[in-house]
Amino acid sequence: MADATDPSQLPPPVASPELLVLRDQIDALDSQLLTLLNQRAHVAEQVGEIKRRDGTPFFRPDRVAQVIAKIKAANPGPLKSEHVAAIWREIMSACLALESPQRVAVLGPFGTFCEQAAIEYFGGAADLIYCNSFDEVFHATASGSAQYGVVGVENMTEGVVTRSLDLFLHTPTHQVGEVSLLIRHNLLRKDNSLEGVEAVLAHPQALAQCQNWLSKHLPNAERRAVSSNAEGARLAATNPAWAAIASERAAPLFGLHIVAHAVQDEAYNRTRFAIITLPQTMDMPPASGRDCTSLVVSVHNRPGAMHDLLVPLKQHGVSMTRLESRPARTGQWEYYFYIDLDGHPSQPHVAAALSELRELCAFFKIIGAYPLKA
Repeated sequence: MADATDPSQLPPPVASPELLVLRDQIDALDSQLLTLLNQRAHVAEQVGEIKRRDGTPFFRPDRVAQVIAKIKAANPGPLKSEHVAAIWREIMSACLALESPQRVAVLGPFGTFCEQAAIEYFGGAADLIYCNSFDEVFHATASGSAQYGVVGVENMTEGVVTRSLDLFLHTPTHQVGEVSLLIRHNLLRKDNSLEGVEAVLAHPQALAQCQNWLSKHLPNAERRAVSSNAEGARLAATNPAWAAIASERAAPLFGLHIVAHAVQDEAYNRTRFAIITLPQTMDMPPASGRDCTSLVVSVHNRPGAMHDLLVPLKQHGVSMTRLESRPARTGQWEYYFYIDLDGHPSQPHVAAALSELRELCAFFKIIGAYPLKA
């Protein structure tokens, strides 16, 4: 006999006639959507055959952006435009996987913010290749084992990821896009308590972004740097005395509790991720009207050299949005300068400034030109 006090033994509630009618409408619409989606997929397969025959790139982020912008502009509601955009990105990703699955190298294991950035850019149908470090991401992309790579380049609170800058200098890859993520760090642990935490494991950048919270709430816990936040979560799942700083998504992946939400010191904590590839895989994207040109240069160590670099930018009306320096490691106190410019090399004023800059530099390399995320 069923126990009336046990909710699991109670009969399911009976739906009203009105609700049953609406459910039938939803089922019919779902059937129509499925038919249309598969029709779209068949057309995408035909597009893939033409691209394969003509030798043109399968993945065109500018085309993705155009389609999504058009869909958002035509959206009458009630769905929010950002939700419609996310749905269409996944539809296009799934169709692209039928044409040619995109292999994308990311920092692993599962559950990293780098993985999240890749899914936001390429969609969930991309074939992700998990790497142990950004060095491996660059190597996988440069060697061709991955068509694209995703690497962190800058955090709003902790600044640039210096290793990524160094790797841009020494590899043939270039940047073709970017993703900016709002980063919310969470403290994850096997036990749902702050008591008895002996060590907190995370990527060095994450530890730095949460140092005030850790000093206040876990002052005696060791802060242990690991290759990624998701790797910290994986390790925390093996020891009840360890905790990790990682994404909310990493908690269910590794069977951990979210002991504390949003433990980053800055509420508005964003990280920029660069989309990298070889020039033969994807050439420089065309100008979108809102672009960034990134380059690395060095100048001879003489008085006024830095001033001379800025003159062409001023004369041609090009805005510099970022300037970072990294030691050249020559033993001569020389530096490489990483510069972001507002604009695209195809624009005459940007092209003129770059031409004059090149003449002034001992070393000059365009890292990439790419549309900025709206």
